[in-house]
Amino acid sequence: MSDTCAREVRTEGFADDGYLVLPGFLPDDLVHRLAPEVDLWVEKGWRQRSIDACLRPGAEPPEVVELDLPAHAELAVHAPLMELLARPGLLGESFVFHHLHSDRRPAGGPGKSWHHDYEQRPQRDRGLPMVHALHYIGGLSPELGGLAVLPGSHREVAEKDARGHLGTAVLPGETLIDELPPGSTVVLHSALFHSRRAASAPRPDAGPRYMIDGSYCRTGTRWPPVKPYWRQVLAVGRSRGLDAGRPELFAERHFREYGR
Repeated sequence: MSDTCAREVRTEGFADDGYLVLPGFLPDDLVHRLAPEVDLWVEKGWRQRSIDACLRPGAEPPEVVELDLPAHAELAVHAPLMELLARPGLLGESFVFHHLHSDRRPAGGPGKSWHHDYEQRPQRDRGLPMVHALHYIGGLSPELGGLAVLPGSHREVAEKDARGHLGTAVLPGETLIDELPPGSTVVLHSALFHSRRAASAPRPDAGPRYMIDGSYCRTGTRWPPVKPYWRQVLAVGRSRGLDAGRPELFAERHFREYGR
């Protein structure tokens, strides 16, 4: 999908369904530079250290954050994505970067139970939108596993794990997305229930499943951060000049203090 096509993405269904599927949204050059960075992030142990910092009080954060990696930083502020998110039907003109998560999973790996990712404690309304952009660097296929979404569920006010007891079961009305070319992106309203579905046709020789998750929120409230070192992440964004033209994108004032 070219930048021109990105500007022509129809977003009318987003309000009702809570998601957009953008096949081949990312340019090939960026995709080719992202995969080695994901490998480095995982193999250097930086991903695990980022997880440990969130789960274990006092654990040291990684010395490198995702925005320190050049292609990841470029992805976080990819111009066609910023233009898409700025539409009134998504986030509107003023929004803030929330986080970036980068992961590589083996083909045939396990699924993840139904959940949503809307950050609100306690869950009480859906007054301001939060969006997750799920970037599938190597695409999706039955050999790698798919993404199941439950259209319309973003309008419910429910805890993140309200459907967790269902595991990765097939739900009435769900949509399964498991055929996408490399560099595809799925944009979700963060309150949309979704599940990572294990591979339906696993093959030992299938490549790894790459996914980079970027999240953004409309300004107008103080959002809960998900990483104890969130100030470090935002500072990297500012120091690298990633906020050029969008002064609110890495502004700390849109966040409350971190709480486990």
